[in-house]
Amino acid sequence: MKGDEEGPTETCCGVEAGAPTPPSRCPGCGTPGRAVEPVTVKAMLQPAALMRLSARGHRFCPAPGCRVVYFGTDEVFHREEILLPVLQKEPPGERTVCYCFGITEGEIRRELAETGRSTAGSRVAALVSAGRCACEVRNPQGSCCLGNLAAAARTARAERDGNETASREPGAEAAEQQPPLDGAP
Repeated sequence: MKGDEEGPTETCCGVEAGAPTPPSRCPGCGTPGRAVEPVTVKAMLQPAALMRLSARGHRFCPAPGCRVVYFGTDEVFHREEILLPVLQKEPPGERTVCYCFGITEGEIRRELAETGRSTAGSRVAALVSAGRCACEVRNPQGSCCLGNLAAAARTARAERDGNETASREPGAEAAEQQPPLDGAP
């Protein structure tokens, strides 16, 4: 069976040309998306959204002002269709930064106020090294939160020191540090 030149499709015996290549940019805002594993998308979708899941090759949109969380070929899932609040899509304050161990922005700020430093990153790094994280099924971006924790700690320090221009949005780093799997920009 021969397909057109758009991209691969699955058949009972393998992959052939024919299916469109999944988009690399969010259809809602144009931001480059980061490829996420199917298990992440399945774990994060509300039941009604999971029932209509059909595309392969989903990406995560990290843009804070965009309602789209996951997108694939002819398929989009918005923040309302996700089981839990998504760090990058929620207003700053008490957002969850580490989904595996429940660390929030507020916890990081309180620790900084009480001790002058945040140990959240080193605590989570030790737990990751011990094999206790489950980022692929707990974190909506489908990857480790250590970059988000570092950014949240920097933001909290900048706010404490009155230097808000030095802060960066937690979650933006994760999208920058990990290029799309297919090499798209």
